[in-house]
Amino acid sequence: MFGKRSGDSPSKDVLAPLAPPVRADAGTMQGRQVFAGGQGQRGALANPAAGGSAPVLAPRSDASSPVRRSDNYYDIKTTIFNALIDAIDLTQLSQIDRQAAREEIRDIVSEIITLKDVVMSVPEQEELLEDICNDVLGFGPLEPLLARDDISDIMVNGSGTTFIEVAGKVLKTGVRFRDNTQLLNICQRIVSQIGRRVDEASPICDARLLDGSRVNVIVPPLAIDGPALTIRKFKKDRLKLPDLVRFGSITSEGATLLEIIGRVRCNVLISGGTGSGKTTLLNCLTAYIENDERIITCEDAAELQLQQPHVVRLETRPPNLEGEGEITMRELVKNCLRMRPERIIVGEVRGPEAFDLLQAMNTGHDGSMGTLHANSPREALSRIESMITMGGFSLPSKTIKEMVCGSIDVIVQAARLRDGSRRITHITEVVGMEGDVIITQDLLVYEITGEDVNGKVIGRHRGTGIARPHFWERARYFGEDRRLSETLEMAEVRGEGG
Repeated sequence: MFGKRSGDSPSKDVLAPLAPPVRADAGTMQGRQVFAGGQGQRGALANPAAGGSAPVLAPRSDASSPVRRSDNYYDIKTTIFNALIDAIDLTQLSQIDRQAAREEIRDIVSEIITLKDVVMSVPEQEELLEDICNDVLGFGPLEPLLARDDISDIMVNGSGTTFIEVAGKVLKTGVRFRDNTQLLNICQRIVSQIGRRVDEASPICDARLLDGSRVNVIVPPLAIDGPALTIRKFKKDRLKLPDLVRFGSITSEGATLLEIIGRVRCNVLISGGTGSGKTTLLNCLTAYIENDERIITCEDAAELQLQQPHVVRLETRPPNLEGEGEITMRELVKNCLRMRPERIIVGEVRGPEAFDLLQAMNTGHDGSMGTLHANSPREALSRIESMITMGGFSLPSKTIKEMVCGSIDVIVQAARLRDGSRRITHITEVVGMEGDVIITQDLLVYEITGEDVNGKVIGRHRGTGIARPHFWERARYFGEDRRLSETLEMAEVRGEGG
């Protein structure tokens, strides 16, 4: 039981700071109905003790229909929430387990509803109880969205506007927060779980949820209309290559080709635009790393979900208030080389760490992988070169290209198409140099052939007819040459057949 906020010894009366509760009679409790005041509108809170009158009730036409959330609902919720905060000791609340705290809060809120003489239907009261429990113990209005596994992105643009992405389409929701203060508090609660903070002095923060979902927060004064919160969610059940085949992102032959590439320790760069599925694809490829290999991951916000037993996860750190203590991605990658890795996995290459990753790929750490933003395999190679140049390395362009050519074996291009679907559009290998130009060849490409009546893109994956890719000797060393040959042949046959 919670003690009084004043710090006195715990009291049996959880509503000590409030007047003693007035309980409704059994008939009223069983016959709760929707508030009057228009179609589905709730009446205002009334306290008989203060001279108010109870809300007039109207029967509910369909008890199972979703409750319409009017402004009155949020006014009622705010009043009850404030009364709850006055009634409980948050310090003691934090010392008990989550489920027990949830039950205590539900009991107290039920008492407050009775005290305030707010008459609600059972579904409405359950909804209000759940909302307030989420506000106190969880992430408030975000909790129902976080619980849905079909949502891939949650985008909160200030307290009154929330969008989600479902099946590749961005949709506006009715989810809203009481005000920007509540939204900022929830942002603080999210980032504090991993020792980060976000405020006026540090208005931008990258963080993650406990399930690995990636979070970005930007708050005023940089965000003019209130805190902006973006969550890139991960499915509870980690996707695998067979799932991508089922979704049509790749053919079964393409999935087998990717599996072989992972098994024979090719150095892989996964390229794609924002939301194209790069991290998901990287997770899929890491599934084919042997369990006896030592893997070290470097990420800005740890989101990879590797299943192998020998994994070391590293995460960058932002500077403190004094501007000190920052640990960059490049420092993590450099430190990796001292940790006896067999494979290095970089969540996203976006700066001078590209040079150190290429060095690692070229010095005995075969099978290393990373992702970067680019719209084609050719552009990915150009971006790697640009990152190294911007890092201050005074190397001739040809030298950098030779380093890229000698380090990267395969580029896998992912794309999000205009209908919201995600496809692996290229599996391209780096062959070598001709003069000052890096030569590549496609092993598998995706061709768009049209669009159906519903606006869904129609296309096909086509093998390019390469019988012996550049990494053939590597595949033979690992005993995968025969399967590789059969896979490429089948991919070509399927492509010709449409």
